[in-house]
Amino acid sequence: TQKSHTAKTVGMKSLYNLNNQRVSGAENMKIILVFLFITSLALSATAEKDYSSLDSAPSLETKSRFAMLDDVRILANGLLQLGHGLKDFVHKTKGQMNDIFQKLYIFDRSFYELSLQTSEIKEEEEQLRQTTARLQINNEEIKNLSQEMNSKIEDLIQNKIQLQEKVWGLEDKVTKLAIIQPSMQETKDISSLKAFVEQQDNHIKQLLKIVEDQHVQLDRQHNQIMELEDKLNHIELQELAEDSFTGEQTEPEATPFPVRNATAVTYTSDGAAPDCTALYNSGMQSSGVYTIKPNGSEAFDVYCEMKFGSSWTVIQNRVDGSLDFNQTWDAYTNGFGDLNEEFWLGLNKTYSITKQGDYILRIELQDWKYNKRYIEYAFSLGGPETGYTLQLSRISGSIPNALPEQTELRFSTAGHHVDIINDFNCPENYLGGWWHSECEETNLNGKYVAPRSRGRLDRRKGLYWKPKKGRYYLLKSTKIMIHPTDLKSFD
Repeated sequence: TQKSHTAKTVGMKSLYNLNNQRVSGAENMKIILVFLFITSLALSATAEKDYSSLDSAPSLETKSRFAMLDDVRILANGLLQLGHGLKDFVHKTKGQMNDIFQKLYIFDRSFYELSLQTSEIKEEEEQLRQTTARLQINNEEIKNLSQEMNSKIEDLIQNKIQLQEKVWGLEDKVTKLAIIQPSMQETKDISSLKAFVEQQDNHIKQLLKIVEDQHVQLDRQHNQIMELEDKLNHIELQELAEDSFTGEQTEPEATPFPVRNATAVTYTSDGAAPDCTALYNSGMQSSGVYTIKPNGSEAFDVYCEMKFGSSWTVIQNRVDGSLDFNQTWDAYTNGFGDLNEEFWLGLNKTYSITKQGDYILRIELQDWKYNKRYIEYAFSLGGPETGYTLQLSRISGSIPNALPEQTELRFSTAGHHVDIINDFNCPENYLGGWWHSECEETNLNGKYVAPRSRGRLDRRKGLYWKPKKGRYYLLKSTKIMIHPTDLKSFD
């Protein structure tokens, strides 16, 4: 387009120079004609003078003859100068004509190249219009497909919600029957139903991934269409300018983990509530810090979390690594931390609660991608004379088990360990107190490690969940809670 504009400009300037040269030549011709006219008048006047003197005396005749020769010489000299002027004018005119012909040749060549470029631009415009039409058709088809998939996903989500409600009801019944062994048929039915729910979750995840990909493709095609429209508008404006010269399976959300709350209220009960469940049944139905007094123990504060239509007593909470869990045996025995933030309730306080009856242990985990999992155990906790020995039996959960079952697990810290396997001290190497068993790959009281720590040594000292035949689950937050097995509030 720039070349064509330059060619047109050169052509117009050449025409303008040609017109100026023509005007100059016309003015020179006018001057020559005037000079010839004056010369003819002078000759005629001289002739009349000669005729009028024929009748004069002979002396005058001789004088007039010499006068005529002078006039003829003057006239001849003028004609000679006129001839030289005409010759110079002819040479100059020939040079100017050659320049004009050369400039006309350049103008014709530039105009021809401009016409070729105009033809190419029109062909590109037609191709862009065809491409835009095809993209618009594809865009409509993808939109229709996306709407259809969204409708299917909504139906699947509704089915998932219904199935989850059924599963929750079954989990409640299983929890109630934890002490009583269920029949084989009931166990198979529950397992098949859970497997079906997991299959539905995977199917929904796949559909959501497909919909996300479709949205990305839609956005990409929309951007392409906008670019093509901009190009078409630019070409149309360019054509107007030229014409002017010529004329796109996680656990269902439950009650979220508590966050820091500097203004949390500490609730006190006038009665001697043995745990958070008793407080809930007495009317205290908001999560927060309460005072309880288990049977045969002193009163102390605990954090009660309201969920599943009851209240759970939280014995451990980790959310951001603000509290160092590499503490001494006495600290783990008596407890440490802030009940409204990160804390460990204490082995002695936990034992005073659990010795009142049978309790369920629930562990909630969250990884760095904000996926949530949980696992529940029927458990028993020994007193100080046994080293707070823990025995577990898995009930349910959404993550593989990583703690030994039906095994006495003794609590150990860096300064107070009871089991040394092959001269390997688990608390000192893994940091933080825990129920270690042969230094297994699980420790929820370890060092808080972010995902950027890729080394195996640092990761094994961190906060993680590792089944024996599974992968590491590097954790962002953990919570351990207990609840009596008599879950009447779940009905």
